[in-house]
Amino acid sequence: MQFASHYKLDNLCAIIDVNRLGQSEATALGHEMEIYRARGEAWGMHTLVIDGHDVNAVDKAFHEAEITKGKPTLIIAKTFKGKHMPEQEDRDNWHGKPMSQDFCDKIKKHIEGLMEATDSKLTPRAPLQAVENIQFASDVKLSSPPSYEKTDKVATRKAYGTALTKLGDSSDRVIAFDGDTKNSTFSIDFMKKYPERFGECFIAEQLLAGVTIGATCRNRSIAFASTFSAFFSRAADQIRMGAISKTNANFVGSHAGVSIGEDGPSQMALEDIAFFRAIPGSTVFYPSDAVSCERAVEIAANTEGVCFIRTSRPATVNVHANDAQFAAGKAHFVRSGKAAAIFGSGITLHNALEAAETLAKEGIEVSVIDPFTIKPMDVDAVKKAVEETGGKLITVEDHYAFGGLHSAVSEVVCSEGLGAKVKSLAVPGVSRSGKAAELMAAAKIDAAAIVDAVKSF
Repeated sequence: MQFASHYKLDNLCAIIDVNRLGQSEATALGHEMEIYRARGEAWGMHTLVIDGHDVNAVDKAFHEAEITKGKPTLIIAKTFKGKHMPEQEDRDNWHGKPMSQDFCDKIKKHIEGLMEATDSKLTPRAPLQAVENIQFASDVKLSSPPSYEKTDKVATRKAYGTALTKLGDSSDRVIAFDGDTKNSTFSIDFMKKYPERFGECFIAEQLLAGVTIGATCRNRSIAFASTFSAFFSRAADQIRMGAISKTNANFVGSHAGVSIGEDGPSQMALEDIAFFRAIPGSTVFYPSDAVSCERAVEIAANTEGVCFIRTSRPATVNVHANDAQFAAGKAHFVRSGKAAAIFGSGITLHNALEAAETLAKEGIEVSVIDPFTIKPMDVDAVKKAVEETGGKLITVEDHYAFGGLHSAVSEVVCSEGLGAKVKSLAVPGVSRSGKAAELMAAAKIDAAAIVDAVKSF
């Protein structure tokens, strides 16, 4: 209600069916209709209290909502659960309980006895105006390809803002929402260029997810929602329900892992990959540099189902060439060797490359693999890594050990019956505030820890 009132959404009409009863007992406010009215008005809604069983009152309320301008309408309808069912009306303990056929027949006969015979025919009115021809969202591309120097240090969260704006250049169906973190997620870049297609949802992540899911209904828009990745946990139910409804919403979580440093554990997303991987039909992107991040945003915009893009706070150099090709479920072998294969995503890919350089000086050559997507995981890449190293695999991730990169690689090893040992380097528990390098070292996901893991095979 606060969101609708703030944006003066006078084309929105919300209805609350107040039937007094919850699942196991009466609700806290029951039929205290004036309290409901006061709360609706406090949020800036044009608030109407009606008898929800009075068809004329309902029709009149809808008409009033239609002509009300400058604010949304809230219709609070007083109803009775089980209306006209003598043994059930307004009684507890009937929630979700089936009735016997005999009881159903009895109720049907009772209700039919209340109906008035009529010969009138209901004919729907023609619409007052023709419905505009809706242009549905379709395939969209970046307005220009990534263009970075190899040595450019760019955070993937910054590349997200760049890519989102490029998509906006290509299609006016691209829209974005944020939860008051736009200057950190860099959705602010999109907002500055396309303010009319940006929605600030403030610090209300359930609202953020719900609005984004709603905006993608019937594929009328390509919507992206961004906030700190840890904060999406507050909207878990909205996201899982969106997946049930086959939403194509895109969620972009920044500030992931202990590498955010000084912000501390309350803002460190360390279970986000596990959650989004568990969503049916989801795709989970974890870009490791600006180039791959721009392509992740582009691919997500054209992918069915829930998409999650995990971005990082630290700025890193570019691993991939500007013309590198990307696809969901296709990994990149950034470096090749036979001593072991190291899977790293995001910031840990750079730690893995640093470790590979150290090991190479000692004559130990390792493969370093950028999965690009944690779901789907590239099965062929895992098989290749097993074959080339004799089954010596290491996963290193700025995430808890369960449900993330290690789980994804291990699932492939198990399901394909591969003979491999998969060592896990992951954040072992709750971290603290500190410098990113110090926290990664403490979690043993830095280059030194990777070197030790390779040598311990």
